Amino acid sequence: MRIINYYFWIVAIANIIIDMVTKRAIVNYLQIERTSFPIIPNVFHFTYIRNYGAAFSMLEGQPWLGWLSLIVSAILVAIGIFRNFNSIWEQVGLGAILAGAAGNGIDRLFFGGSVVDFIDLRIINFAIFNWADISINVGIVCLLIHSFTDRTHRSNSR
Repeated sequence: MRIINYYFWIVAIANIIIDMVTKRAIVNYLQIERTSFPIIPNVFHFTYIRNYGAAFSMLEGQPWLGWLSLIVSAILVAIGIFRNFNSIWEQVGLGAILAGAAGNGIDRLFFGGSVVDFIDLRIINFAIFNWADISINVGIVCLLIHSFTDRTHRSNSR
């Protein structure tokens, strides 16, 4: 039996593991919410917070956010099983989005309706985020690359 979408599964599983391990490490190490550990003082810190909303705390307190994340994850798993992706960019992109949706969905459903955020880039005064958020954004960039390279490939083959 040949596994289709090999990179999709590797990216998804690896990033879910990284997300879960980093979040649990932050909770175990910092223990108290709003505690911060400087990696590079005033530039990059690990700051433990709980986000009860979606991106930038939008839709705070909505209990369906966890279920939405897991529904999106289930759809992506089904797509990964039944569809053969066209390119490595598509596989990596969708695998990364699956990892981000699953990682944050697991947090919401099994750890109190919130997501652990901890990556604090103080140099740019940005929202605190986590590995799942990075995965989703990397996935979007990969899908954009796929859409441009796939379109270029199709127009050159005519």
